[in-house]
Amino acid sequence: MREQLEGSQAIARTVARCRPEVVPAYPITPQTHIVEALGKMAKAGELGRCQFVTVESEFAAMSAAIGASAAGARSYTATASQGLLYMAEALFNAAGLGLPVVMTVANRAIGAPINIWNDHSDAMSQRDCGWVQLYAADNQDAVDLHPLAFALAERISVPVMVCVDGFVLTHAFEPLELPSAADIEAVLPGYEPRQVLDPDEPVTIGAMVGPEAFTEVRFLADRQLRGADPAFAELARGYGERTGRLLAAVRPPVPAAHTVVVALGSVLGTLEEVASATDGAVGVLGLVMYRPFPADAVRAALRDADHVIVLERAFSPGASAPVTADVRAALAGTQARISTVVCGLGGRPVTRAALHDLLATADRGELGEVTFLDLNDDVVGRELYRQQQAPRTGPTAANLLRDVVPAGRGSVR
Repeated sequence: MREQLEGSQAIARTVARCRPEVVPAYPITPQTHIVEALGKMAKAGELGRCQFVTVESEFAAMSAAIGASAAGARSYTATASQGLLYMAEALFNAAGLGLPVVMTVANRAIGAPINIWNDHSDAMSQRDCGWVQLYAADNQDAVDLHPLAFALAERISVPVMVCVDGFVLTHAFEPLELPSAADIEAVLPGYEPRQVLDPDEPVTIGAMVGPEAFTEVRFLADRQLRGADPAFAELARGYGERTGRLLAAVRPPVPAAHTVVVALGSVLGTLEEVASATDGAVGVLGLVMYRPFPADAVRAALRDADHVIVLERAFSPGASAPVTADVRAALAGTQARISTVVCGLGGRPVTRAALHDLLATADRGELGEVTFLDLNDDVVGRELYRQQQAPRTGPTAANLLRDVVPAGRGSVR
């Protein structure tokens, strides 16, 4: 039965049906509603024997999840932005130890300057930490990806993060169908840990490894993580047969489109709407799984494309944007031209009008290798001029705000 729900509430209720046993929680916008809802359920006794643990930081939240998972408990937490960065050391530990922790990341920009709105800078900064990364295009995806995340994590014994666009999805209300407890239990049976700390059978988890074996450890960790692609496909098929909602590592493009736009997350809805107006001239390839990168599926989906445009909700200063680098590697040896379009940073809307203009520019053959969508060239020019004229210009962010929001004006143009 479909219900009108806020994304965060729907995620929390779905996670509860996944029967977590330990939920360490520390609030950070825009993730807070998820752990608040789980905390209320725990207090009301609706999470069974689950322990809801309030901790002093995001680092502590992930550390507690690691300890609980190592002790044999199904563990879950959630975070966003600076919180994800604060737990970075522990993220690598969870992956290196092969512990099936599941975490929701309510994607949000990272500073400085401070910004609480959505882009993918946080998750992209941790793309090499050894976690599976799954991206939701809408709140129905966000709901359905969580049971699959738990099942996937436990099947191959790796941690999984489900990335959900902050505010755009976490705080949006839409009609959703939550999977039943029976649907979830069919794909997610009782937790049988691959490794566990047991006083009756003592082992060491996290032993020091020197140069004589560290390369082999990393090789096997990579091999284990790459097993997520086929495992996810199998789990998604079984889940889809029960719910009628089939997910895959990639959402395929319009057949035989010569221009294909690649993207992740909630921008896919707007992008697909815009592309549908091109009568098949433009296709859309949505990435649900980003780590491990589904290179074979991406290459197969883009085999007929002459021009591939990658929409990036994050940027790597001084280097190629992250998703573009993976797409480029997947298409090595093909003739496809690849363009990067950086968009939506810090929550800037990616509008239909902007995407129509982008595709028109691409159709005229005028789209460069790297483009910043809706970049305000006048504001950038004024700041560059200031820097040329004076050795002490003050903070760039403050200068830009003065230019964008003139005195007496209360809104951003």
